[in-house]
Amino acid sequence: MRLDLTKRSDYAIRAMLALTMAPAGLLSSRKIAEEMKIPPRFLPQIMGDLTRGGLVEAHPGRAGGYKLARAASTVTLLTVIEAVEGDPHRQICVMRGTACGVDGECGVHDVFFAAEGAILKELNGATLQSIIDAYQAKLVAAEAKLAAAAAE
Repeated sequence: MRLDLTKRSDYAIRAMLALTMAPAGLLSSRKIAEEMKIPPRFLPQIMGDLTRGGLVEAHPGRAGGYKLARAASTVTLLTVIEAVEGDPHRQICVMRGTACGVDGECGVHDVFFAAEGAILKELNGATLQSIIDAYQAKLVAAEAKLAAAAAE
């Protein structure tokens, strides 16, 4: 089973993480693209969606760039995905390939509906700040492990 993000959501999450890790100030579109390996041609569209979604502030001009519009501790992955994708709820039945509920629910509806709910709950519980904190803790642990191995 594959649970993949769209490229649009992937790039939006990466851009938001770049802004979260950036020191105070603005981050240019070019810098975000370089740091997060996002194709530069896609970034303006994504940053526009994030700006319209109230997650990012855009500052145009030569010295302009982007910064988070809200504290990273209040922005969830689900919020980022919704800003670029819209409603994350499945619209097409996994069995029939048509709109769910048009001619009744299929046999696996309840199972997939519950699974979707669990995924959305996880995405809604993961903030940008909690992701960065967990990542930095892993880096510190890895460095400590390397230092301990070198000391042996």
